[in-house]
Amino acid sequence: MSFALSDCWPLSLTKKIEDFPIANAALSIHQKRVIGDLALTANPRAWLDSLDLAGFSNSGKDTMSDTSGLPLVWSKAEPDLSAPFIAKSSFVIRYPWDFLRANELIVSELKGDTLYGDIHPAAVVEGNVFLGPGSRILPGVYIEGNVVIGAHCKIGPNCYIRGNTSIGNQCHIGQSVEIKNSLILSNTNVGHLSYVGDSILGEYVNLGAGTIISNLRHDGKNTRSMVSGMLVDTGRRKFGTIVADHVHTGINTSIYPGRKLWPETSTRPGEIVRRDLESQISNS
Repeated sequence: MSFALSDCWPLSLTKKIEDFPIANAALSIHQKRVIGDLALTANPRAWLDSLDLAGFSNSGKDTMSDTSGLPLVWSKAEPDLSAPFIAKSSFVIRYPWDFLRANELIVSELKGDTLYGDIHPAAVVEGNVFLGPGSRILPGVYIEGNVVIGAHCKIGPNCYIRGNTSIGNQCHIGQSVEIKNSLILSNTNVGHLSYVGDSILGEYVNLGAGTIISNLRHDGKNTRSMVSGMLVDTGRRKFGTIVADHVHTGINTSIYPGRKLWPETSTRPGEIVRRDLESQISNS
């Protein structure tokens, strides 16, 4: 089974897969945390589980692959897929929504609070929170579940954030905004009256007031998304949108489940995004 860089468009148009931030750390950093000092080569697109790696280390095998047969790590010059150790939880980042899966896994592992910023007494936090330096959680904010928030962010007032959500540095999540199980990169603003569920927002994104992202089909089936001209089952019953860097939406924009917005695209006020919104940007 092969994969192409274009499978991960539009996110891979502006970032290398291994540099993409998950819970405010690059995928490559998460790899190093799991591999440690082991003399292994890792697929740069691999999300690695520590229990899988422990099993692989004790297996006597040269290569660990995911369930589809894609190599994850190997101990020799090249991966040997003739009889690999099959990982249970590790996987290759092939499609953009795989970053959302990785984010869910890392944020769900939070144990206790790490607070470098300030939480107002009138905010309610039920779950574990990492809050970066210079960040403020304002009155009326309700956080439910595990959440990672970077440095110099303004959260609130009066917004609802539920896990597992990761928010980058210098972001603003404002009045009457709901964020659910999403990955939001640095310098992005969701100012007011918007809903973001099961979605990824890139860097320097600005959602106009009243932008609503739908994350559930009426028939309850898995959401499908267009990849290289073909509809691909995301495997996710709840899945919103993938928004690349430097995207702006007009007020009252509505986005269908599974749609993707390319870098530097924008919508008009009241626009309905029924299909992927592509630009001329490519990785060529």
